[in-house]
Amino acid sequence: MSMSELTTIARPYAKAAFELAVEKGAIESWNDMLFFAGHVASDEQASAILAGLPTASAQAELFINLCAEQLNEQGQNLVKVMAENGRLIALPEVAQLFAAFKAEYDKEIDVDVISATPLTAAQQESLVATLEKRFARKVKLNCSEDASVVGGLIIKAGDTVIDGSVRGKLNRLATTLQS
Repeated sequence: MSMSELTTIARPYAKAAFELAVEKGAIESWNDMLFFAGHVASDEQASAILAGLPTASAQAELFINLCAEQLNEQGQNLVKVMAENGRLIALPEVAQLFAAFKAEYDKEIDVDVISATPLTAAQQESLVATLEKRFARKVKLNCSEDASVVGGLIIKAGDTVIDGSVRGKLNRLATTLQS
């Protein structure tokens, strides 16, 4: 099997694992887990033994035993699913893709938020969670106030501007009426 085929096979597993890791706040431990599992999967002796086992559940059981306490329950579930689908061979690739997703996520994005009144800590937390999902990266908020915004928010992240302010809506309405 070629590297590109392995990457294609590994991508959905890596993506699902990464989304779960982000949700659980466990990116670092997942990265370590997959790194270890990837090494076990790429070990020639382990591969030969695994290939000789008659069932997917026997393969998964042996693999989980080889990894011992290095795999938590979710990591064990991933191994079981991959074994059932005959995909344990792609684990090193899953680990690499996961590491790439992590590297991208670790690049924090600066987001400027302009509101008419100061945002509460709870509003900021909620906004960060929403924006992290939207941009699939860590978000650092730079909050400022501008009374002319009236209500709502103006959010600027790189080339993306989300104008949810009352003034922005009025301006768009005026433009629409004029055209």
